Amino acid sequence: STHCISSAASDVYKRQPLEYAKLETANIILIPVPYDGTSTWQKGADKGPEAFLEASENMELYDIETNNEVYKEGIYLADAITEDWSPEKMVEAVHFEVKKYINKNKFVTIFGGEHSVSIGTIRAFNECFENLTVLHLDAHTDLRKEYKGSKFNHACALHEASQNTNLVQVGIRSMDISEKNSLNNDKIFFAHDMAFNQYWMDEVTDKLTNNVFITLDLDVLDPSIMPSTGTPEPGGLFYYETLEFLKKVFLEFNVVGFDIVELCPNSDEKSSDFLAAKLYYKMLSYKFLPEIEEEEDQNFNSPFNKLSKFKDHD
Repeated sequence: STHCISSAASDVYKRQPLEYAKLETANIILIPVPYDGTSTWQKGADKGPEAFLEASENMELYDIETNNEVYKEGIYLADAITEDWSPEKMVEAVHFEVKKYINKNKFVTIFGGEHSVSIGTIRAFNECFENLTVLHLDAHTDLRKEYKGSKFNHACALHEASQNTNLVQVGIRSMDISEKNSLNNDKIFFAHDMAFNQYWMDEVTDKLTNNVFITLDLDVLDPSIMPSTGTPEPGGLFYYETLEFLKKVFLEFNVVGFDIVELCPNSDEKSSDFLAAKLYYKMLSYKFLPEIEEEEDQNFNSPFNKLSKFKDHD
């Protein structure tokens, strides 16, 4: 419910002085969408925003890598979108709210919920930004035209984007044969290919336009680091290569907003919640990187790169 979201979040950035968190002064909007109306296997993504916000309360607000305290940009926690009469109504509500905040010249971020929330999010960004790329990080293609009688199912989350944006898909390792007809083979990066291609990051960024919206399904990550998601698939991305790739995108393109979806919390496994909280904050830290550091950070070189199975093994 809205109540539990806002009470959990009232302290979310408790070391954040109030002047940063007001709508008028905040540069960043965070919209929770606790929706799980169309999931087909493990339920629980509706609890994702609450678990994410709770984990955020226990997170340090200084980011070592970027030498930045991005909360000082102002992060305004919007009211949760709790419309759940139907998937269509939820998508309409998300579209309306996201567009409202984009039109206030804010950097708008959304935390779901299952992936169908992104239909409304992407629609709003596509109406507000020209020549939009949707950078889709996910284990699944989500390209079905309709599923179980609905065009607003999580399995259809990216179909509309495939028709009217520059959709680039990364980390894919699960799909239905019917989706092959909707694929753009030039703009899809399968996990099994990425595992042996040390240049995959450059090849992805070659496909992007200047304005980029990122939709990040947490199941793009390997279940060894992100088990608490609706459909964990083996063979996913690891933490530092994900950060390296995201940082490259934020530095080289105009990222206009992002959403993170499909956290399906498990009370016995809190590390996934914390990863989601840190990943969200990292993405903000990259977006609002202090300008003085941008040049040296172009060559971000993590000591962990050699550990990754998506890197060339020496």
